[in-house]
Amino acid sequence: MRVGLLSFAHTHAARYAQLLRAMPGIELLTSDPDITGAGPREVRGAALAGQLGVAYAEDYAELFAWGPDAVIVTAENSRHRELVEMAARHGADVLCEKPLATTAEDGAAMVDACRAAGVRLAVAYPVRFSPAYAALRDAVRSGRTGRVLSVTGANNGRLPADVRRWFVDPHLAGGGALMDHTVHVADLMDDLFDGARAVEVYAQANNLLYAESVAVDTAGLVVIRYDNGVVVTVDCSWSQPLHAVSRDRLELQLVGAEATVDADFFGQLVSGFDEKNHRPMDIPWGTDVNEELLKAFLSGPGERVVPLADGESALRSLKIVLAGYASLRSGQPAAIR
Repeated sequence: MRVGLLSFAHTHAARYAQLLRAMPGIELLTSDPDITGAGPREVRGAALAGQLGVAYAEDYAELFAWGPDAVIVTAENSRHRELVEMAARHGADVLCEKPLATTAEDGAAMVDACRAAGVRLAVAYPVRFSPAYAALRDAVRSGRTGRVLSVTGANNGRLPADVRRWFVDPHLAGGGALMDHTVHVADLMDDLFDGARAVEVYAQANNLLYAESVAVDTAGLVVIRYDNGVVVTVDCSWSQPLHAVSRDRLELQLVGAEATVDADFFGQLVSGFDEKNHRPMDIPWGTDVNEELLKAFLSGPGERVVPLADGESALRSLKIVLAGYASLRSGQPAAIR
């Protein structure tokens, strides 16, 4: 199978390239022509492809002329639509990084383009493939928790500007921490609630953490009300110290009528201290959720219980974020349309 990787902009792109290079039966070609907005210390384009040991095309036209069966879109958020529509015109299945887009109009157009072309549109929400989520999902759907009453989630990380500057560009990213870190929890709820829909969002956010260096929100709290009566609260902040061990956090506490469940989706770690480099360290073990994501996209679901996120579900998650920003502007809860 021929797979194209479109852009090295996203922080996950290099890991995807490493995983794809090692997969039997996969031919990989990468391209990253839009690097004018990269920071001075960012390695992108042919230089990064060389470091990763993967084939490189100078532009997307060359990559699509190669004839990929599938592509992975890892460009800046506002550039997703152009690349997804390009892939649809060439008949290639698409795995697109999250969030789906920066506007509902772009997201809907991407879904429509792939449907009209008869190609798959999947969205990269790897946390769905965490064993912790599978256990939580089973506990809820089997009825062991009883009726779900509320969920509190935290998705925290470091300010990503030093790795990829575009994350703090309001045009390219579509926002700040609220855009970056609300959608993972929203996506899990979209699958977990199995048909229930978010109807209203109230949000508060600020950039007090990095007011002197960035102009987007860096910390936020989002409250989502669903039509099944559940209220979900999300801490969506870039609140980890800049020099902390590089690890995103995604944790949930679900309160049901019969049980309360705590889940840590990146908790498969051995923690310690690196005496040579004088710093703490975390060594992950167990499931590589990015690898499971790629396998599900390229090879089908197999025995996996949790499905890939598709374009429609990703559009619903995007609309939650956009309602959050509408709430920030008005100071009032915003309805999801």
